[in-house]
Amino acid sequence: MDIRKLDKNFDFKTEIQRENIKFYDAEENPIAIYGIMKEGDAFCRMPQSIADTVSEGVASLNNCTTGGRVRFITNSPYVAISVFESDAWNTSGWANMTYACTMGYDMYADEGDGQKWIGTFMPPAVVEGKYESVLDFPKKDKRERLVTINLPLFSRITKIYIGIDGDCFIKEPSAYKNETPVAFYGSSITHGVAASRPGNIYPLIISRTLDTNILNLGFSGNAKGEPEIAEYIAGLNMSAFVYDYDYNAPNVEHLEATHEAMFKIIRKAQPSLPIIMLSRPKAHLTLLEEKGMEVIHRTYENAKAAGDENVYFIAGTDLLTKDVWETALVDSAHPNDSGFLSMAKTLTSLLEKIL
Repeated sequence: MDIRKLDKNFDFKTEIQRENIKFYDAEENPIAIYGIMKEGDAFCRMPQSIADTVSEGVASLNNCTTGGRVRFITNSPYVAISVFESDAWNTSGWANMTYACTMGYDMYADEGDGQKWIGTFMPPAVVEGKYESVLDFPKKDKRERLVTINLPLFSRITKIYIGIDGDCFIKEPSAYKNETPVAFYGSSITHGVAASRPGNIYPLIISRTLDTNILNLGFSGNAKGEPEIAEYIAGLNMSAFVYDYDYNAPNVEHLEATHEAMFKIIRKAQPSLPIIMLSRPKAHLTLLEEKGMEVIHRTYENAKAAGDENVYFIAGTDLLTKDVWETALVDSAHPNDSGFLSMAKTLTSLLEKIL
């Protein structure tokens, strides 16, 4: 609702210079929030009480809003955001990341031909408490649009407000074609390092391409297939599950001890759920990396041998193939936008058959 309607004496303070701008609380109808939940004073991706049982790293990264989206329909010629953050991650020393991705918000809109990127709300190097920005639609007209705002990868957000022209409307968004989310679990690659902005991480490219809801449970450096996270994921309502934590496994022995065990926990709870296993996205593998891929493939082969018809395997060498390899990475491990697009295309071709 328009937050000024909560209390006539309430005056929402904003530095955005737009006449008759009205702000709406993103946690209230008709605005919808996807991919994150509100717990206490901040948004998170899973209940904090469960994250705390997995590991210290997962507990800390749980408040990162990667994969989170704010969606609504409006005929406003512009959209503004006013967000409140606390304890934001200090990403200034991350050479492989942009501020636009770690702390920025990018906006897409559908004018009848699918979601198209409109622009990015660009944050300053340091956000202290509150961040505001505004984006105009290219034609600055009052056409009705479905708007999606992708949230930052490494910000801790406590409140989100959406601003529009006061003479315009804001309505409930149309549903995704597939409202039941595809859930992703994995390393920093699943988390989204090192895309240039939030909407270019591979789970969100898939979301737009297939018009599907997603849940991103990527935990940078801290996805290790623990039984606690497996049990939590096993209880989720999902249309498909994709997992890849090859890079975060400390060694092959750890992968052997956890990968098939994680699969079995989820499969026992959800016998017909489509489960897709990935190995690390890389075109040229070392001998050690080949052994890791063999462990993951063995989980798949064992499931198939047991009669499982809803399990799939994609080798990382098919996610980032040799023809895109030289332009697909920022460093030795993390895909750039081109690399994430390559991953998304490969997964999309499978997921559209499954969904």
